[in-house]
Amino acid sequence: MLGTILIAGMASLLICMFLGPKFIEFLRNREFGQQIREEGPAGHAAKAGTPTMGGLLIMVSVVVPFLILGQFDTETLAVIGTMLASAALGFADDWMKITKRRSLGVSGKVKIAVQAVIAIALWYVATHTGHPHLSDTVRFRISDFSVNIGYAYPLLVFLVLAGATNGVNLTDGLDGLAAGVSTMVLGAYVLIGIWTQNQNCQTNPGIKCYEVRDSLDLAVVAAAGMGACFGFLWWNASPAKIFMGDTGSLGLGGLIAGLAICTRTELLIVVLAGLFVLEVVSVMAQVASFKLTGKRILRMAPLHHHFELVGWNEITVVIRFWIIAGLFAALGLGIFYAEWVVGSS
Repeated sequence: MLGTILIAGMASLLICMFLGPKFIEFLRNREFGQQIREEGPAGHAAKAGTPTMGGLLIMVSVVVPFLILGQFDTETLAVIGTMLASAALGFADDWMKITKRRSLGVSGKVKIAVQAVIAIALWYVATHTGHPHLSDTVRFRISDFSVNIGYAYPLLVFLVLAGATNGVNLTDGLDGLAAGVSTMVLGAYVLIGIWTQNQNCQTNPGIKCYEVRDSLDLAVVAAAGMGACFGFLWWNASPAKIFMGDTGSLGLGGLIAGLAICTRTELLIVVLAGLFVLEVVSVMAQVASFKLTGKRILRMAPLHHHFELVGWNEITVVIRFWIIAGLFAALGLGIFYAEWVVGSS
């Protein structure tokens, strides 16, 4: 099975890399270019017209290896379904921006409503289908403390989904930034899937274990996502020849959220995807500060634009944010591994 994980990652990487030129040409011929918001950094105006909706390429690169190598079990189908449903929402958003030639797409209320439906579907599949059924219990890593939140669990699923999709979407503002960070988060989930299989409640009853089904199959999906992001970086690195658009950012957010729910790392995702959390918090803090005091705490939100305006060039911001994202992912894996060690002792 470990060989399958490796093959899935390599296959998705190669698909994304080698289909990239043809797909970029296809988008250029149809003038599917990025619309740049007027209030953004002045230096970004030159990026207007760069082919967007590259998320379609990422989705294909994930789905094809899954169709060939995947086991089609309940949880992996739930993760893939969450990814594709979120990507479809992003596609609708991209399509409206392109056809209307403006930077605004689907309204916020519609996005929330659709994400609520996706979250309910993910919750139902994760907790009411397959065998054994997963509980509505949330675990706090390392300690033995856990709490069954019952009917509040669907709300938690929605918060994870909305947080992940918005986190990737807000981070997708610089060449290669969101794709690079997503690669690290998905790489962490590959390891989590492998580690979880070694101490699973189905195979190790009676000891501290992980309430996860089909762990290695989830690792295959995570590896396909990681490989697709790596391959996309080949074309998305500065200067980007293609952007992932909302199709990619929402799709990747859906993939990460699905993995968080199905691996029962609903709380740990805050650490594993800490860079995405910082980007979301920076926007929330900026809005709250302006409404309460009339002053902005950042020169511009999200956070990466603030550092651009401070004087960092784009590549410097991207590389330093990659480093921060890697540290968050490593910390999350450390917390996860520590619980594994404690459970084995």
